[in-house]
Amino acid sequence: MKASELRAKDVAALEKEISDLLKAHFGLRMQKATQQLGNNAVLKNTRRDIARARTILAEKKKGAA
Repeated sequence: MKASELRAKDVAALEKEISDLLKAHFGLRMQKATQQLGNNAVLKNTRRDIARARTILAEKKKGAA
């Protein structure tokens, strides 16, 4: 997910996006634990997407205050 796509969303949509990403990351971690995950790079990408979304959410909240 690109930062420009995230910046276009409002605060509520960003919070929902972070929630969805966390659920997806949990599922990927469970797949890795049970030896079902074929591509481990997906974990890294979701972790970075979560961080990117949280950063933009913090910027938006700081700008609104």
